[in-house]
Amino acid sequence: MTHFLADDGERIYLQVSGEGQAIILLHGWTSSRQEWLPFVDQLSVYHRVFRYDARGHGGHPPTNQTEPTVQRMAQDLRNLIERFDLRETVVVGHSMGALTLWQYINDYGCDRLSKVCFIDQSPKLLTDDHWPHGIYGDFNDRQAASFLQALNSDFAESVLTLSAYGLNKRAREKYEEKAQGFEKIRSILKKLDPLPLIRCWQSLTEADYRETLARIAVPTLLIYGGESNYYHSTTAHYVHRQIAGAVLRIYENTDHSPHQWQRERFSSDLLEFISTS
Repeated sequence: MTHFLADDGERIYLQVSGEGQAIILLHGWTSSRQEWLPFVDQLSVYHRVFRYDARGHGGHPPTNQTEPTVQRMAQDLRNLIERFDLRETVVVGHSMGALTLWQYINDYGCDRLSKVCFIDQSPKLLTDDHWPHGIYGDFNDRQAASFLQALNSDFAESVLTLSAYGLNKRAREKYEEKAQGFEKIRSILKKLDPLPLIRCWQSLTEADYRETLARIAVPTLLIYGGESNYYHSTTAHYVHRQIAGAVLRIYENTDHSPHQWQRERFSSDLLEFISTS
């Protein structure tokens, strides 16, 4: 199967590999299901692996007027789970995927979930006088509005600078020297339709899942980058404290995508977490 239909008729592009207990992999903002390709072979030996392009992502233009908000994306996740009648499901969310999973738990509880994994995300992206654990530890309403204007002016470059001029010094250096990795991402971003992605970003910055964390009633694995572009280690420890029994792994010397920098470790940690009763 290459897609399934959400309950509003939108086509969600999907790939399924392997057999066994289901794992659903949720990618980050502006990314696609290809983010998870390096892990499919190892995970699909033991599990039925579902990975899909969130609506508005993957280069697929929306076919209806439904906006790709985080609330709608959580509903799409529910649609997938019900479409395949999945139970005792493991869901892994990176960045936007983590927010989507928190929204799912906010809306549906932990129904049909057996274990969850969140990768390098804060439950509230924008900071204020009483919340220092969002983007950079200092990304308030005013800065968010400025960034939104930048997205509308030059989407690709604004996404790149959000990553480059954050907390990871190496990312800044690679961006300024026009390293191949940044050039490749720039090329991909320029091909995307920015409008649905900008609306998606707005919904992510409006969300607040701090109270949702305490409602997570299934075993939880947390993986954070020791040199995340966006979050200080205090964010990881905050999330860890709020989720009863959560397991925290900080991958030192990795950025906002710790699973990509330490792929073997991530696959091993995830499979061990799943198999542990």
